[in-house]
Amino acid sequence: MTKDDSLGLLVTLRDGDLTLEPLREEHRAALKAVCAEDQNIWEMYALSYAPDAFDDSFYKLLTNPARLPFAAVSGGEIAGVTAWIDANPRWLSAEIGNTYLSPRFRQNKVNGRMKRLLIAHGFACGLKRIQLCVDTRNERSQAACRKIGATLEGVLRNHMITWTGYLRDSAVFSIVERDRERLGY
Repeated sequence: MTKDDSLGLLVTLRDGDLTLEPLREEHRAALKAVCAEDQNIWEMYALSYAPDAFDDSFYKLLTNPARLPFAAVSGGEIAGVTAWIDANPRWLSAEIGNTYLSPRFRQNKVNGRMKRLLIAHGFACGLKRIQLCVDTRNERSQAACRKIGATLEGVLRNHMITWTGYLRDSAVFSIVERDRERLGY
């Protein structure tokens, strides 16, 4: 099965010194090092990108037809990763997820800029709905969703089983087309 990017979502996006580049094999080593900077965080993720699981997870991300992944590059340095998930050309919807940023880039507004780039581009490509699903234990990510103007729609209980076997509840946030003007997308 091949990736479907009929919406044109997987393109290089830029905002000043921040670039989102379609993820490639060439990003592997730098991203592996960045993902090793916070090994405890992987307990809250569906998949682990810790050093012992990184190569398998990276391969799955690159080959998963439902994921359109990006390397986040800030100031010429790999800062992390993010992806479009389940982009649906019929429903004109997609999810932003699989996001991880190195601790060094968490407090310098990279996440907000990254999400704004993706959201503005998604709407420019014709999306009507963009959602973000966050582990309910991850309060920092939930706060980040609110900060970019996403609306909490509810919680999906036992939404997924993570790599640790944990039954994850996911907080579902969205930004829809009618929010664009109010939020400045």
